[in-house]
Amino acid sequence: MSRRRRAFGVALGVVLGLGAGHFGVRARARLDPPKVSVPADAAPHARLSREGNLRVVHLSGTPEQIGFSHSRLLRDDMLHNEGVLSREFERAVRPAPLRWLLLDLAQLRYRDLDRELDPARRRELSAGALGFSPDPFAGVFPTYQRFVYLNALYDIALSFEHSPLIGCTTFTWAEPGSTLLARAFDFDVHDVFDQQKAVFFVREAGQIPFASVAWPGLVGVVSGMNQAGLALVVHGGRAGEPRAQGEPVVHALRRVLSTARSVDEAARVFAERDPMVSHIVIAADASGHAAAIERAPGLPPHVRALPARAAVANHFHGPLAGDPKNQRVRRDTTTLDREARATELVGALDHPATVEDAVRLLRDRSAAGGAPLPAGDRRAIDADIATHGVVFDSNRRVLWVSEAPHLSGRFVAFELDVELAEAPKAPAEARRSVAARP
Repeated sequence: MSRRRRAFGVALGVVLGLGAGHFGVRARARLDPPKVSVPADAAPHARLSREGNLRVVHLSGTPEQIGFSHSRLLRDDMLHNEGVLSREFERAVRPAPLRWLLLDLAQLRYRDLDRELDPARRRELSAGALGFSPDPFAGVFPTYQRFVYLNALYDIALSFEHSPLIGCTTFTWAEPGSTLLARAFDFDVHDVFDQQKAVFFVREAGQIPFASVAWPGLVGVVSGMNQAGLALVVHGGRAGEPRAQGEPVVHALRRVLSTARSVDEAARVFAERDPMVSHIVIAADASGHAAAIERAPGLPPHVRALPARAAVANHFHGPLAGDPKNQRVRRDTTTLDREARATELVGALDHPATVEDAVRLLRDRSAAGGAPLPAGDRRAIDADIATHGVVFDSNRRVLWVSEAPHLSGRFVAFELDVELAEAPKAPAEARRSVAARP
């Protein structure tokens, strides 16, 4: 047999072996959805509207009604987002067999991912999968299984050493009668998450209603505030060992917003379940309390009370501060630069902070000391990579959300008393806003 024929035979054997292993993995790692039924009327108050380039989504009812309506309302946007991510993956990993191998390894690692999901979230995702039919991506993973992965994307991304999520900055001003939390959610990937952002207003049966700023398809929370004025945002951090099981962080934030009304209650609810990866949650409430809740798998959360004016970036200050991974974040990322500049900015205000102040600080592009930085410099609070910016006013129950691009568009106001009413109506007049960057 010629060398060329032998090489061809070896290559063919490898491809056939990968193919057989590929289908074996799919059978072993399949996540089976819970059986759900969705009433014909779905959610009676589900609706989609637009405010500038923001999608405004109202969802109410049972988890099944919410999940089904979510997919029906936003199917086109979800298809667009998945298409973009799929093409990015194909460009980054060109040989198809290598893509199969990576996906198979991911399936094996996360083969039990949905075991520790809240049963309500499993039912919501299962109903969402029904509402997404027909699914052109079902050949990659079955719809429910793919939805579970996508809702754990934050945790999966944070498990990588060079995560694109180590870049967020948050300011808090927390005093009785005036509590503001302003955050930049940096996600240094394709702009689709910025261009396709959505503002969700969710009334789940038996739970505290809440608002969330995210993107179509996400049933959890990365930035949100509930009707009681409790605001929560998450920052990527790195310490301890990531796990393939546990509660995805976006579901943890949603669970807390759905059941807690204060920072103290939030800390207790977070402690009830173990996370998949380390991270920092910044919480603020209408009573004038703010805290950074530092979490890592297998450890109790550390609650660090924040002063009346504070700034938080992406490194731990509590018991995890000495972790070698946290030390690498301090050494190799811009977290210290951003926290130093943000602390300087909040301390320089000589009056009670306003929403306009908060937006101005989120758009800051200077180093500590005030030296200007070039556009896109990762040391800046605004490095032109934010998926969204949001300012939460806990006392007035108002959130201000950035339009694309990044933090340069308008910040548009949404009043929870209006948006979370049982029969929400469009505001009688134009929404208030903070102007786009000049």
